[in-house]
Amino acid sequence: MDPVRILLCDDHAVVRAGLLALLGSEPDIEVVGEAGSGEEAVAAAAKLRPDVVLMDLQLGPGIDGVEATRRIAGTGVRVLVLTTYDTDADITRAIAAGATGYLLKAERPEELFAAILAAAQGRTALSPPVASRVMERMRGTGRPSLTDRELDILAQLSRGLGNREIARALFISEATVKTHLGRIYEKLGVETRAGAVAEGKERRLLP
Repeated sequence: MDPVRILLCDDHAVVRAGLLALLGSEPDIEVVGEAGSGEEAVAAAAKLRPDVVLMDLQLGPGIDGVEATRRIAGTGVRVLVLTTYDTDADITRAIAAGATGYLLKAERPEELFAAILAAAQGRTALSPPVASRVMERMRGTGRPSLTDRELDILAQLSRGLGNREIARALFISEATVKTHLGRIYEKLGVETRAGAVAEGKERRLLP
């Protein structure tokens, strides 16, 4: 059987070099190209027509990994996301963009090899933590998303504003702010203002 042809996309040259060395030890896999940006990945995928593109999500200036995935997957080339991020927002966006799989960089080499071979065959490949999140969302057990008003209040929290200042900024009462805060804490699974801000950043709800 011919080896699976891979295109690497990561904006860190050191990471690409490490992946190149790692994948070069696997006889069933052949790296046919590298890309350091989303635009380069889209162009290289169109030119090289690899079996699988290993796609990072954060790619610096230009289009991100999700948009690159959308463009590449739309041409029929399979995309396997390989990233350090496992937030609900990242997973949802990547899968919606057409990613065949979603793998975390913390996985063992053999897990990466298996995921690449699975993706090449059109089978879904997910890291265990990612699979758990996806199942939670499918079962409806995941934490509900924040409303626009709750996102507004979370943004004000991140600026260090107190309840009175938030009420003034958003033209609502302090009692309303407290009510929304309670709902934000419940949805994010936290108990403090600092915890809400930290979880908001983790989920990419805050810049």
